Amino acid sequence: MPALYQSNLSSLPLIGRGKVRDIYAVGADRLLIVATDRLSAFDVVLPQPIPGKGEVLTRVSHFWFARTASLIPNHLAQTPVAAVVTDPAELAQLGDRAMVVRRLKPLPVEAIVRGYLIGSGWKDYQQTGRVCGIALPSGLRQADQLPEPIFTPSTKAELGDHDENVDFDHIVNLLGAELAGQVRDISLAIYTDCAAYARERGILIADTKFEFGLDDQGRLHLIDEVLTPDSSRFWPADQYRPGTSPPSFDKQFVRDYLETLDWDKTPPGPELPQTIIERTAAKYREAEQRLTQP
Repeated sequence: MPALYQSNLSSLPLIGRGKVRDIYAVGADRLLIVATDRLSAFDVVLPQPIPGKGEVLTRVSHFWFARTASLIPNHLAQTPVAAVVTDPAELAQLGDRAMVVRRLKPLPVEAIVRGYLIGSGWKDYQQTGRVCGIALPSGLRQADQLPEPIFTPSTKAELGDHDENVDFDHIVNLLGAELAGQVRDISLAIYTDCAAYARERGILIADTKFEFGLDDQGRLHLIDEVLTPDSSRFWPADQYRPGTSPPSFDKQFVRDYLETLDWDKTPPGPELPQTIIERTAAKYREAEQRLTQP
């Protein structure tokens, strides 16, 4: 069984380990973000990695950062990883899993866009007929496509805590009306453009999470990861059937397995069977190939 991956770079100061990413300082104005193979499900880091996952996440994010650059600037710095990680052994260890980014001020919200009714949105709808305060038509089924994509933000939880779905007014109180509106509008624009592209490649993006930061001039930037199998639900279009939870290319496959266990979704997470690890890794690789290969 592979050990839980953590980067250990001697040449740069480690300033934080998140659920999935390790973050190093590169001077005063840049960061090196390393996407590890750790897997977080229900906001709990599981004890085993998914081999190759971090490299897939980084390559997919680079692809979407390039595609969305005309819509919004992003945090990528024009600095190759090899310029800041000079030890050959450490550079080889990183592979494609690292990126150098500008240090921005992250916003304290997760900008979630939903195009289909699934997950916590489906649970909310069953109870209230709404998702994050947004009224939806009656009679929708699980996994139905929504009449139009909706912006359903959440708070950003500390490591080990759970994110909390909130309504738009909550985000206005946090960010102010103008910035909250910017975040909502650009999130919907990115989702609409990229979901149409993905559909042409046989993938339905059911929902996704964006994160944003501000530079010193207060300009909004897209940060973190973009439209990866970790931050999104990817469904194979040819297997989509509303009324049930569709098969997926993302970590929903792991969530579905965990739902069959007697686990209260608090740390420590349960061990995964090797077959689940291997099939999850294969799903991540297939999503990358469908989205990024010519």
